[in-house]
Amino acid sequence: MRIAIKQTLWKNPRLWILALSLALLLPAGGACQGMPVYDNTNFISMTKSLLESAKQTSELLKTVEFLKEQKDNIVKVNNTIKQLKAVRELARNNEILFNTVQNELRDILNSPYIKAGEVEQVSKAFEQIMDTAIDDLDFVNQILSSDFLKMTDAERTAILMEKKVQSQEMVAELEVKTRRYREIISFRRMQDIINNRESNY
Repeated sequence: MRIAIKQTLWKNPRLWILALSLALLLPAGGACQGMPVYDNTNFISMTKSLLESAKQTSELLKTVEFLKEQKDNIVKVNNTIKQLKAVRELARNNEILFNTVQNELRDILNSPYIKAGEVEQVSKAFEQIMDTAIDDLDFVNQILSSDFLKMTDAERTAILMEKKVQSQEMVAELEVKTRRYREIISFRRMQDIINNRESNY
C-alpha cells in the first residue's frame, strides 16, 4: 500500500513541479541576508565627510563667484582707466587745436604776405577743423554725461578711443596747414627782400 502511494506521488506531475520549485527557491532564500547592518561610527563619519564636502563645495562656489566679480570689476576699472586716458588725450588735443588757432591763425592772417583773397580761404580751413573738434567734444560730453545711448563700458571706451585718434589726426592736419602757411609767408618775405635789394641796386 505504501509502495503504491509512493509510486502515485512520484508519478504526479504537480508534485514534481512543487518539489522542483522548492529545490530552486530554498538555496536562494537561505543565501539571502537581511537588511545590511551599518556601523554607527562609520555612518556618522560618512555623514561628517559629506557635510564637510558640501561645505567645501559651497566655499569653492563662493570663491569662484568672488573671482568672477573681481574679474568683472577689473574689466570695468580697466575700461574706466581707458576712458579717462582717452578723455584726457582728447582734452589735451583740443587744447592744442584751440591754442594753435588762437595764436597761429592770428599771426598768419595779420601777416602782410597773406593776400586779401587768401584770408577767407585760410579762415575756412581752420574753421572747419575747429567745427569738427567742437562737434566731437559735444558728442563725447553726451556719451559721458547722459545714459540715453544705453552703451556698455566697452562700447563707450571704443568710441572714446576712436575720437581720441580723430583728434590726433586733426592736430596733425592743423600743424600741416599752419606749417604750409608759415612756409608761404616765409617764401614771400624772402621774395620781397630779394626784390627790394634788386630795386636798390
